Amino acid sequence: MEGARTDVPVYKLIVATSIGNALEWYDLIVYGYFAVTISKLFFPAHDETVSLLMALGTFALSYLARPLGAFVLGAYADRRGRRASLMLSIAMMTVGTGLIAFMPTYAVIGVWAPIGIFLSRLMQGFSAGGEFGSSTAFLVEHVPNRPGFMSSWQFASQGASTLLASAFGAVLTGALTQPQLESWGWRIPFLFGMLVGPIGLYIRKYMDETPAFERDVARKNAARTADGDAGKSPVWEVLATQKARLLVSIGALVLTTTANYMILYMPTYATKQLGLPPSQGFIATLVTGFVIMTLTPFVGHWSDKVGRIRIMLVAGVLFLCTVYPAFAFMNAHASLATMMVVMLWIGMLKAVYFAPIPALMSSLFPTRTRATGMAVGYNLGTTIFGGFTPLAVAWLIAASGNKLAPGLYLMVGAVISLTTLLIARVRLGAR
Repeated sequence: MEGARTDVPVYKLIVATSIGNALEWYDLIVYGYFAVTISKLFFPAHDETVSLLMALGTFALSYLARPLGAFVLGAYADRRGRRASLMLSIAMMTVGTGLIAFMPTYAVIGVWAPIGIFLSRLMQGFSAGGEFGSSTAFLVEHVPNRPGFMSSWQFASQGASTLLASAFGAVLTGALTQPQLESWGWRIPFLFGMLVGPIGLYIRKYMDETPAFERDVARKNAARTADGDAGKSPVWEVLATQKARLLVSIGALVLTTTANYMILYMPTYATKQLGLPPSQGFIATLVTGFVIMTLTPFVGHWSDKVGRIRIMLVAGVLFLCTVYPAFAFMNAHASLATMMVVMLWIGMLKAVYFAPIPALMSSLFPTRTRATGMAVGYNLGTTIFGGFTPLAVAWLIAASGNKLAPGLYLMVGAVISLTTLLIARVRLGAR
């Protein structure tokens, strides 16, 4: 691969790309963390469980916009440039966050309140659909000799988002009364997210396009001049000729995306199933966010030395063998201390497993379809196996009465991802 671009400071590249990914995850984590409050204000029902399922269902259905955003914004990034797509996605994300922050409740505008929340989440989902592919391509193409380290900051920023959202949750639920929280307190984290967006937009505005994309554009222009062919669309090429690589991207992502959304659901789980105060659930997930934020770049750097799949296989096997006993332990000894231990362990395994994924996915696709391939693979996997996780787990617990359902759900995800990694190693020669 080409050498690193030396005229762009690495820290600027990391900040420019990570701030959008962080905002995306911050928004959805805050929504998940305050799902109980949002369900009361926007989805009132006689049964609290039904109200919560409606709020989580809106959260899940909004993910249907992510694959569409992946196709549109991913192709836009492969046609017009990574930087152009990144600016568009963060602008839309900021608008969606602001709409939720100022949305009147059901008591004020009736049925338009849940419709407004749903439309806001659709806008966020669409914009988030193009964020991962464009930002990961931006990082690995600027510094291609360190793809594991550079792209791991995408997921480290998710840890920072978890940390920040958990801090808001712990402080607000601990310091405010329930009436205060429902009246205005829940809006504070969304207002903060809305203010972060313009900062990211400003930073991205002054970043250069990647040299790999510029070379690819020059090659396409030369070919077009020579034969008059406008070339195949990135979407057509991915779906027609790179289906196996797309499926590997989706399968490898299953474990980490189910774990992501399980962590997001944990404050609700702590309250509803463990009988702990809301603030304790946020404190436990805060620990998880800190572990993910700090450990992920080190694992990404390590993956540049020893390979991606070897590291991911070990973490996946440990996940498969320990996650169910961990949930059983947490339920048998429900307390802040045991929940923190379990979430610390899950956070460590998750960081080790998912740090190499962006680099692995970027290596599966050539420059001309990289943003599209990664965006579509990431968002199909996230939509199918991630966005519906809180709803699925809440339903499984309600239907079966088994409080350990989250552990079983994660075990299924681990089996799918481990099988995919073995296929990728054998069939595609991925390392």
